[in-house]
Amino acid sequence: MRRDGRLSGVLHVLLHMAERNGPVTSEVMARAMQTNPVVIRRIMAGLRERGLVRSGKGHGGGWTLARDLAGITLRDVYEALGRPPLFAIGNRAEASGCLVEQAVNGALDQVLHDAEALLLARFGEITLAALSADFHARLAACGGTHASEIPDVA
Repeated sequence: MRRDGRLSGVLHVLLHMAERNGPVTSEVMARAMQTNPVVIRRIMAGLRERGLVRSGKGHGGGWTLARDLAGITLRDVYEALGRPPLFAIGNRAEASGCLVEQAVNGALDQVLHDAEALLLARFGEITLAALSADFHARLAACGGTHASEIPDVA
């Protein structure tokens, strides 16, 4: 099964945005993420609806963070993306008449529910500020140089 990389990609973009001075256009983000600007606009619209980013139109417009990094958690971003599936594991058949399959499904459903609750709770504990601090520690460890995929525009 193909993995859904949207959460990772959006977190990546949001951290780059935090390092910029000013708005970032959908086109610039799309180039950095190797996708289409329409895809970026769709994703960012979901983040805007949740109050995580703002958008400005016209010359000098683009996307900016609407909250401080400490006020945005991984769970906030995950939920803004529409809560994509966290696990590739699932039941072979949802409504089986087989009692063995019902037993298997019951066990898997409970374990996956518990694992999802734990993962979402952990997502709620991790802020973009913590990710940014980790980035800055890594940056300092490699001599303080970093070529941003989302460049500043003067």
